[in-house]
Amino acid sequence: MADAVVKVDWDALRARARDIVQQAYAPYSNYRVGAAALVDDGRIVAGCNVENAAYGVVLCAECGLVSELVAGGGGRLVAFTCCNSEDDVIMPCGRCRQLLWEHGGAELLVETPLGIQTMSQVLPQAFGPEALAAVRD
Repeated sequence: MADAVVKVDWDALRARARDIVQQAYAPYSNYRVGAAALVDDGRIVAGCNVENAAYGVVLCAECGLVSELVAGGGGRLVAFTCCNSEDDVIMPCGRCRQLLWEHGGAELLVETPLGIQTMSQVLPQAFGPEALAAVRD
């Protein structure tokens, strides 16, 4: 889905990410992250990071965003942005890129520090549901 097909209000997405970053629970790293995405039905979903004293169970902002997406009835992500508390656009980690691929696919538009890219550019040769389908057949 190209930006020309779906009108993305990047300012509104960034504003939502910057708003929810204030809700982040980051007492250990003090690195607050907020994420927001446009869903194919027009909703905006968002999430913030939630740290834990057991570092391995930290929830990234994208986890909260995908949880809101699924809890709200599902759909496909069409545009995504993520920022820190300094208002810098940042990249999702590897695990979160996989989450975004699962719920947005190759054509998901991702705002990166270098500009808008598709998910297939952000995560080339991604592993997805089609890889599992190949072994089930």
